[in-house]
Amino acid sequence: MSSSEEIYEETRRLVTTVRERGLPEGYRLMEGTPSVEEYRILRQLAGLSPKTIHQSELALKGCWYSAVIKDEADLVVGMGRIIADGGWYFHIADMAVHPNHQRKGLGDAIMADLMSRIIEKAPPGPYVNLIADSAGRKMYSKWGFVETAPRSAGMERRFDGPRPS
Repeated sequence: MSSSEEIYEETRRLVTTVRERGLPEGYRLMEGTPSVEEYRILRQLAGLSPKTIHQSELALKGCWYSAVIKDEADLVVGMGRIIADGGWYFHIADMAVHPNHQRKGLGDAIMADLMSRIIEKAPPGPYVNLIADSAGRKMYSKWGFVETAPRSAGMERRFDGPRPS
């Protein structure tokens, strides 16, 4: 296992590399959340599970930090959020890039922004996690994320559908 100092340095190097490479022409990265409509559409187009308007409103209000990428037409084509307690726990969520804009380094640019925010603003010793779909595993591995099994396993309990009366 790498020392904490090495982990911070490795993350800073990767952030610097991605930022020096820059975004392709016509794109800009900025702090902020998409509108509820943009959020719902981008989730759908990127293959993430659909969310109601109410769920989306609450999710976007509950960010510790959020970033979006807009294209030349000022449309949100990429996003990522950090859900956190601000002390030690930081969960990266809603990493999504519109399919027509994938394979251009936009996901890396969002990750660089999110990881930079954590190493700059979080107290020492943050625990950063995420749930990776198969398409994102290679990128997340590049950022130092590893599967936790067999030491631990991600678990879930879904409450699909409406709440009973």
